[in-house]
Amino acid sequence: MPWFLKSTFRGASTALILGAISAIFLACGGTETATDAEDPPPATATNALAHPESTEWTVISEVINLELATPDLGVGMQRFGMVLGDQNGLIKFPVVNLQADYYPSGYESELDPSVTKSALARFYLFPFGTRGIHTTDIEFDRSGKWEVSANIPQPDGSTSNVKVRFTVAEEAQSVIVGQNAPNSESRTLESTGNIAHLTTGSQRYSGLYEHSIAESIQRERPFMVVLASPAFCTNAVCGPQVEIASELRETYGEQFDFIHVDLYTNPHEIQGDLSRAQLTPLLDEWGLVSQEWTFIVGSDGLVTHRFENFAPKPELVEALDSIIANG
Repeated sequence: MPWFLKSTFRGASTALILGAISAIFLACGGTETATDAEDPPPATATNALAHPESTEWTVISEVINLELATPDLGVGMQRFGMVLGDQNGLIKFPVVNLQADYYPSGYESELDPSVTKSALARFYLFPFGTRGIHTTDIEFDRSGKWEVSANIPQPDGSTSNVKVRFTVAEEAQSVIVGQNAPNSESRTLESTGNIAHLTTGSQRYSGLYEHSIAESIQRERPFMVVLASPAFCTNAVCGPQVEIASELRETYGEQFDFIHVDLYTNPHEIQGDLSRAQLTPLLDEWGLVSQEWTFIVGSDGLVTHRFENFAPKPELVEALDSIIANG
C-alpha cells in the first residue's frame, strides 16, 4: 500500500482570504442571558485561511489520518495537540505515546538521537461527542525540522505508525506564555449596545462582554479570553470554546474575568456572507494564525497559558486552578 501523504497550511491573520461554500455550519454554543438582539440565520459560509509556508506540516501514514491542532510552534515548552482518525473514525485511545525527533540537516539526513523526547498525549472528547483531541506538552529546545510520531494499535493486534513533520520557529507568531498581553480595546456590550454586533454565534452569553481586555489589565484582574467566531467553527480542531468559557465563568467568575472576541467586527452584517466580513484588528495585535485561540492572563498582565484551537474544559480547569493555587 502506498504511503498516505498530506500537507496542510496554517498562517498569519494578515493573509486571511474570505470565501464562501454551500455547506451549512451550525454555531457552537449554549445559553445564558440574551439581549433583545435578533438571532442571525444559520451560517451558510465559512472562511478559508491562507497560511505561509513557515507553518506547513506534512503527515505520513499508511492508514492513520492526523490533523495538527497546534501548528504555531516556537522554541520552548509548547502545548502540542492533534486529532487522530482512521477508516473507523475518530481514534479515542485515552493515552497515546509520542516521540519527538529533531533533524538538524533536514528530513533527508539522520535525526539527532540526543534530542529525542517522549510524551504521553491525553485524549479529550469534545462536548458534542463527534470530535476529540490528544494533547500534551513537549519542549522544543531548538528551532528547525521536527517530527512527532506515534504507533497506533490496530484491531488485529498490530500497530500503525503515523508521523507529522513541521518546522519549529525561533519564536511562535502569536503571543506566547510569559509575554505581556496586548492592551487591546476589545468591544463590550456597554460600548456597542447590541450583542449581535459582538458575536457570530446564535447562542449568546452577555457575561463574556462585560469587560474589555484593556479594562481587565488596568484593573489587574486575571482573565481568560477566547478569540473565535462560533458560527464559523469549521474544522476538526475547533470546538464550542465560547460555550466552555461561559460555563467556566459560572464557576470562576469571582476570581477571573471571561472575555470573548469574535474574529469579525460586523457579525450582524455577515449573515452567512463572509464577503462582507471585516476582520478585527486584534488578530494582528495577538499574532493569531488559526481560527480559534484561548489565552489566560494573570493579574500582572502576563500570559500564563496559551491554547491554539479548541481547549477542552479539563485543560482549562487545570490551568485556572494552577493560577489560583499559585496565588
